[in-house]
Amino acid sequence: METVGTSSTDDEPSRHQVSLDIETLAKSVKAELEISYAFSDTCCIYKVPEQLRELNEKAYTPRLVSIGPIHHAKEKLKAMEDHKRMYLKEFLAQSEVSVDDFIELIKEKETRLRNCYADTIEFSSEYFIKMILMDAAFVIMFLLKCNYIELRESRDSIFYPPYKKIHVSLDICLLENQLPFFILDELYRPSTIFGNSPKPTLIELTHWFFSREWGSWAVGEYLGRVDFSAVKHLVDFLTIYHRPTEQQQFGELEVLTAPSVKELHQAGVKFVLSSSKHLLDIKFDRNKGRLEFPRLRLEDRTEIIIRNVQAFEQCHDMEYRYVGDYICLMGLFLGASKDVEILVENRIIENWLPSKAEVAKLFYNLQKENILWPDGFLFEGLIKDLNAFCERPWNKWKANLKQNYFNTPWAAISVTGAVILLILTVVQSVCSILQVV
Repeated sequence: METVGTSSTDDEPSRHQVSLDIETLAKSVKAELEISYAFSDTCCIYKVPEQLRELNEKAYTPRLVSIGPIHHAKEKLKAMEDHKRMYLKEFLAQSEVSVDDFIELIKEKETRLRNCYADTIEFSSEYFIKMILMDAAFVIMFLLKCNYIELRESRDSIFYPPYKKIHVSLDICLLENQLPFFILDELYRPSTIFGNSPKPTLIELTHWFFSREWGSWAVGEYLGRVDFSAVKHLVDFLTIYHRPTEQQQFGELEVLTAPSVKELHQAGVKFVLSSSKHLLDIKFDRNKGRLEFPRLRLEDRTEIIIRNVQAFEQCHDMEYRYVGDYICLMGLFLGASKDVEILVENRIIENWLPSKAEVAKLFYNLQKENILWPDGFLFEGLIKDLNAFCERPWNKWKANLKQNYFNTPWAAISVTGAVILLILTVVQSVCSILQVV
């Protein structure tokens, strides 16, 4: 039988053979191996995990200005590029060094800067350096103008009509919208904006900004008591701030359950506004039945700050996730409007949200996709003490008596009168029986 088909000769390559330049391919592979940004020890700026982003897209997306490469050149953010140029011009006018020197400084730090981002940055070296300089100058000048009114130009629409300051303040606090803090600090140092007057450090400027903008989330009095020397960026600034001020004993969390505020109230727990300004400084006195909370101010923007700190804790290699633990605890406490009402009445929660139900809803939503370490839960001891207190029948009986029968002076007088009348009736009955006998 004759086979039909084409044949190949030794001089003619088959259809499976490909011309391959081994040397060129090897160089390409080696070049790719040089890209180590995603696995660098200095990596600290991440894209928000998709499971968190799906819960609230707007909480992680800049509204007005892009900072850094992740959201750079997006169409809706391009309008602020002119503002960046204006701030860069002001910044250069107040610096001891030239734009050439700043470019050289950033060029020397380029690899370190790129390594700070979890995703590989595809921008060319020239484009990347220009973006860093523009964005860093913008952040520095914005922090300065937030703290010093005299530095604000009358044509600056961030601080004057149409007032974009609120949106910019939010945008520079988003995890995906960060620059490494070290480059901000190195560019800020040569500035002569205060002349011969003492110049605040960038740490001080940042702390004052958070204190003014976010109230209970960063209080100025803790500036000298917290070590910010290793701060990575503005979101990390808040995670450092919210580390416990005292050494904590962490234990393994056996059961993740705790009484709600209403249940604690019914068990006789007294809610007290703490003198501490540190949000995580929640303490329970078992002997007095006193649960102390620092004041928490809640407004429309609060969720954005909490979510971005939560996202950073989940992305970064951290020993503990303190804000995640706080979210969990407050979610256990505040399951309904009545729970919120009790803390509002005790001046613990300062509620600027539309209703008390919105507060409960806020922490309910924050708990979704919240990650905990069972063997390193910050409030493990607190939960155990509260559960034990509520399990004692005597505490509930005493609380019920006080809340229902001695809650007002008139109620106490009525109950006391009724008890005395009952005693006299019993005594009279006993006397009558003894007389008959």
